[in-house]
Amino acid sequence: MIGSSAARNSVGTPSAALESARWCAAQGWPVHPLSPGSKTPAGNCAACEGDSHSAVACGCRAAGRWCHGFLGATTDHETLTSWWETNPGFGVGVSCGPAGLVVIDVDMHPTPVPGRDRILPGIPIHAHVDLTGLANGYDTLALLAALRGEPSPADDDSTLRVRTPSGGLHIWYRVSSGTVFRSSTGTGKKRALAWQVDVRAHGGYIIAPGTRVRTGVYDPVGRCRTPAPLPTWLAQELARTGHLDTPRPVTKAHGIPPRARQAVVAAGGGRTAAARALETVLTEVTNCAGIPEGAGFNNKLNRAAYTAGGLVAGGYLSHGEAERHLLNAATYARPGEPVRITATIRSAMAAGSRAPLHPEGP
Repeated sequence: MIGSSAARNSVGTPSAALESARWCAAQGWPVHPLSPGSKTPAGNCAACEGDSHSAVACGCRAAGRWCHGFLGATTDHETLTSWWETNPGFGVGVSCGPAGLVVIDVDMHPTPVPGRDRILPGIPIHAHVDLTGLANGYDTLALLAALRGEPSPADDDSTLRVRTPSGGLHIWYRVSSGTVFRSSTGTGKKRALAWQVDVRAHGGYIIAPGTRVRTGVYDPVGRCRTPAPLPTWLAQELARTGHLDTPRPVTKAHGIPPRARQAVVAAGGGRTAAARALETVLTEVTNCAGIPEGAGFNNKLNRAAYTAGGLVAGGYLSHGEAERHLLNAATYARPGEPVRITATIRSAMAAGSRAPLHPEGP
């Protein structure tokens, strides 16, 4: 369907956009709307325009509305139909991480060539190497491949490739379950595979084939419409350039850890409805410890902190106790992520405190 002559001729029509979203979802790729004619995700409330607005505090996703880009992506057929029939001008974005995708993003920006030490991060290019003609991401990707004795991924006709309106190229690959590569941006620092070659993976999204923006169409190249497995040599390069998540040891979680259980005791030792509500959400968080990816950790932590905030507002435990025990549970499941965990907890607790929770009734 994607990339057929009929689809290309009708790109931008309501049926084409919805058909594209459904096709992506059928591949198991969660999708989300892009603002009409734009490459940016569509917001759904005024607060989303502010930098401080948190996905945790936003009620859009819980109500089945699009919001917060790839964080709200879905494969649900009815939801997609509702979104795109209501807003036929939306483009289609694909959430790369849950889709198991790594997309190599090759650019053709007319910018000056940097110094030799910045062309291939971590790889010195000796003065005897002739760089005449090197001008963009196609050239640096080809150079990297040549150094490894491999053909350039830009010429890989065994996988889905999509030409961008600016003349660049998106090269789509799939990765095995349990292997997590991170996007070049969105993790606090910029990491490129090569000059003018970025990576779209976990923590990011890619524009679906056939999507039209103001500058043109994201048009498939060649006949292949499915991503091939990520080549081994390319996976090794992504690991070398810092795009591979450090695997966490897989352990079996047995309920909540002792320090987190203190919060349950403070709320009634597990006997009251408030304590049971708290124990349930804390256990969901700590059980993520044995699942390095795909456990929905952030959503579960959001829910736990929101619930704890409601219990604090309802008078069942103190704010300090709740925050401390949430930190214990979250750190148990995801050690090494204190900044993200703390921000998530505080934002969700603040939202929950505005809705006092009384599990046993008023």
